[in-house]
Amino acid sequence: MKIKSRRLLLILLLLLAGAAALWILRPKEIVPEYVFSYAENQEADYPTTLGGQYFADLVEERTEGRIRILVQHSAERGAESEVIEQLKYGGVDFARLSLSELTNEIRELNVLQMPYLYQDSDHMWRVLDGEIGDYFLEVISETELVGLSWYDAGARNFYTSNHPIRTLEDIAGLKIRVQESDLMADVVECLGGEPVRQAYSEVYSLLERSEVDGAENNWPSYETMQHYEVAGYYTVDEHTRVPEIQVCSRHTWEKLSAEDQQVILECAKESALYQRELWTAREKESEERAVAEGVEIIRLSAEEKLKFKQAVEPLYERYCRNYMDLLNKVMSFGND
Repeated sequence: MKIKSRRLLLILLLLLAGAAALWILRPKEIVPEYVFSYAENQEADYPTTLGGQYFADLVEERTEGRIRILVQHSAERGAESEVIEQLKYGGVDFARLSLSELTNEIRELNVLQMPYLYQDSDHMWRVLDGEIGDYFLEVISETELVGLSWYDAGARNFYTSNHPIRTLEDIAGLKIRVQESDLMADVVECLGGEPVRQAYSEVYSLLERSEVDGAENNWPSYETMQHYEVAGYYTVDEHTRVPEIQVCSRHTWEKLSAEDQQVILECAKESALYQRELWTAREKESEERAVAEGVEIIRLSAEEKLKFKQAVEPLYERYCRNYMDLLNKVMSFGND
């Protein structure tokens, strides 16, 4: 009995020793030095949201958990205009914003989003990936925000409920929802419509109640928010390609070391390349889903699209009077 008891005691001691060793060798839980917020107004599976999450994951990985960024999607932090105000004092740390939301305060940014400016997507990325894009990131970084990287938002097009837009004359008198952007309001006016400024989250109900005749946005936004249910005519005119941008609050940026700032910049640029791939795939999927739901797609002829462009040309001088050399430089990239 004594031998058996000793064996049991020895086994127990070995088990305790093993448990103690496992406790000592267990992976230590990393307590982050910083936990930052990231505001995104799109849904969880939207390309910009997924790009933001990829950015957050890269930052956490490369700082070994010292910096954690929590992506809050679906406009949890409010509309983009509200997010911008929060960024100014550090109430929000990071965000993905449409350039249109910044142009009322930084007028020079209008150069990048003038109507019918880019020949195609490749033209826009040649501009943004080069010295002009870097210049504008610096312009933004002279404010309460720090520009990190450019995201894709495709081309914006018009869609309507009861009056399909096939020619320039078809826009006359239509109430079209636009962003909180002076430029977009003026674009609609130049084309003969009546702009209605409302938040993105309100578009569906506005169309459903016939308070507006149509709106304008890219394929994924149109499909994600199910606007095709209340506006079944989609006119591909590509009136603007408005880049989107990742930013950091300067209040937050100045808390970070130079090394951490560099890590964040690198992660932001990597996430931008990832987001572009997602965007290309999602744009195609969204168009296919909309067609399956019975949406009628109207593609303008080159001649008709030229009429649209000529109608808005006065806006180039109005918005870029002081930046015409830069605007001409952007346009010339398409002819390289």
